[in-house]
Amino acid sequence: MALRWGVVSAGLISSDFTTVLRTLPDSEHRVVAVAARDLSRAKEFARKHDIPKAYGSYEELAKDPDVEVAYIGTQHPQHKAAVLLCLAAGKAVLCEKPMGVTAAEVHEMVAEARSRGLFLMEAIWTRFFPAVEALRSALAQGTLGDLRVARAEFGKNLTHVPRAVDWAQAGGGLLDIGIYCIQFISMVFGGQKPEKILAVGRHHETGVDDTVTVLLQYPGGVHGSFTCSITAQLSNTAFVSGTKGMAQILDPCWCPTELVVKGEHKEFPLPPAPSKEFNFTNGAGMSYEARHVRECLRKGLKESPVIPLAESELLADILEEVRKAIGVTFPQDKR
Repeated sequence: MALRWGVVSAGLISSDFTTVLRTLPDSEHRVVAVAARDLSRAKEFARKHDIPKAYGSYEELAKDPDVEVAYIGTQHPQHKAAVLLCLAAGKAVLCEKPMGVTAAEVHEMVAEARSRGLFLMEAIWTRFFPAVEALRSALAQGTLGDLRVARAEFGKNLTHVPRAVDWAQAGGGLLDIGIYCIQFISMVFGGQKPEKILAVGRHHETGVDDTVTVLLQYPGGVHGSFTCSITAQLSNTAFVSGTKGMAQILDPCWCPTELVVKGEHKEFPLPPAPSKEFNFTNGAGMSYEARHVRECLRKGLKESPVIPLAESELLADILEEVRKAIGVTFPQDKR
């Protein structure tokens, strides 16, 4: 039985996700509807991607009985309303990262999904790349010995991307790309709550965070650090080290195809997406998370074992604590 997707928002990320769904077998995934706040944009998106239904409001898509799972690809501040709308209509939901702008938003969405007994997952697509799965399995086997330290860097000049510097849209590095760094550190340290968080940061002229470095101490005497930036190019790699060696995820660490474990270099080619054009690096790799959502739903799960809701809440708590430490607030913080 094909999983029937409804795509909420006709932006760039929704376009890549829809392109990917169409490369997967028809018997497994079908996009049945798209919604945008402007009907003409939804219709144009539907034409481009060969989607049978286009809606000029998110409400109409949420009410469509044909939609089984909603993919939320709106901008950050619109995530919460769209997620709650789809949950209220009884849909399973895959929401782009970050799930919310504030920790309170994420806690509210998670509570709603749980109270309604519906599937909700934050789309941290990185975790489903084979290179990252291989790293998790190396860690589980104790290949690196007792872990000591992890570090991730993600930075590029995004000042030409209006959303990235837009304070009203909760732009800046932390929520957009810092989340990739913190999810890596959280993953290698088993989703534990950090005991201590220290942060320093530079503000962009628009009021969003520009470049931020964070140090996290975890139980058991291990620690991690990350730097993210929307103005400076960084190494865009991640590593974790223990008493028996180091593992590195190479650039691009947020959608990686290469892993080095104790000096052994392994490559994990992307799935084929013949003649398809993507807006974002390694967009074809979104297929891994799409397949995972289908597996979860077919098993009747209410959340992903790979990105459990408690960890999405924890990541939101950490990001919020970092923002407070460096003095970055968004309109959503007032609510």
